[in-house]
Amino acid sequence: MDNAEQRMDAIIGRLLQAGVIWAAVFVLAGGAVFLARHSTPVTNYQVFSGERAEFRTMSGIFHEAAALHGRGLIQLGLLILIATPIARVIFSVFAFLRLRDWTYVFVTLIVLAILMYSLFGQHA
Repeated sequence: MDNAEQRMDAIIGRLLQAGVIWAAVFVLAGGAVFLARHSTPVTNYQVFSGERAEFRTMSGIFHEAAALHGRGLIQLGLLILIATPIARVIFSVFAFLRLRDWTYVFVTLIVLAILMYSLFGQHA
């Protein structure tokens, strides 16, 4: 393994570590805020209710997190956790382009397309 590949591996490792750490920080902070404000929530397990509308969009999650609401911070942490491997794949595309490794560029672009389709594609 040459020096460029080692640097790429080190950067990817730091990217993944940072993503997981930031996600954990937001989830823990959100959990602490939520528990401080809702000390004894009574959960009715008989009736399922989905997330409120503000948690179904990224802008709603950012708005709730900026307002320092516990659930918004938790949701933002989960978004960061989901975005971490996607950021790794995007970084890998550029790294392989720089290394001029066309096979890996092609394969990584396929992986990125699959990830994007799974997140944003129309599901029946």
